[in-house]
Amino acid sequence: MTPPSNRREITGFSNPTVKYLRSLREKKHRKAAGKFLAEGLRLLTDARECGHIPETLVMAAARESHPLLDELERAVASAGGEVIETTPDILSKITGKANPQAVAGVFTEFDTSLATLDRSAAPIWLVAQELRDPGNLGTTLRTGDAVGAGGLILIDDCADPFSVEAVRASMGAIFTQHIARARWDEFLPWLRTGTGQLVAASLRDAVPYRGAPYAAPCFILVGNESQGLPEEYEAACDLRVTMPMKGRADSLNAAMAGAVLAYEVLASFDS
Repeated sequence: MTPPSNRREITGFSNPTVKYLRSLREKKHRKAAGKFLAEGLRLLTDARECGHIPETLVMAAARESHPLLDELERAVASAGGEVIETTPDILSKITGKANPQAVAGVFTEFDTSLATLDRSAAPIWLVAQELRDPGNLGTTLRTGDAVGAGGLILIDDCADPFSVEAVRASMGAIFTQHIARARWDEFLPWLRTGTGQLVAASLRDAVPYRGAPYAAPCFILVGNESQGLPEEYEAACDLRVTMPMKGRADSLNAAMAGAVLAYEVLASFDS
């Protein structure tokens, strides 16, 4: 089946649409527009399969044909979106990559309020406090998808989950995981209004992470990459666990620690 022929061609770097799309790489422009960029056929296909259709689809003129891209283009056209065909060089300027993939899309940012979450929807939730690296944020989203978590709650001043880097690192998990953002003094009262066990890796009054008494829904809390969790945040946890460090390192990468804990919690629920 041939995709609809409603493409608009852009060949100039100074085109206002190109400038707008490029601006979405910057947080202030994303926030003002309420939009974000995602790149790559696999990632955009994951989005489509999760019910997220880009409002603008940008394709490189020199791309290879692919049935999934045809399906994506039809979906965008059916939803009333815009399809743009441009040069690989312009697409590179839009995405900020020297060798961009052949397709990118513009999506509306999701509602990230705590009120959108249904804690009963999944037995595991991931929570990150002041996670500053977009790669770690994307990796944490991937972990959540892998363990069947409900989503990721970002506490205090975290990296922007809608940055090009975080979206790319999520490998599509940004479309499968619910994302919420809140301050600690908003999150903790919300958590305590219902069921939910808050768990963190810690050295303070901690028990071994293997065989710990995890309970669903379990909210796994990880801290800032360099500072870890503030002491008062750890004190508010229902369960503190410790992971053995056999070498010279005194801690794991924040995203890695979250993944280790998430799989241990998953194993305890599956046993």
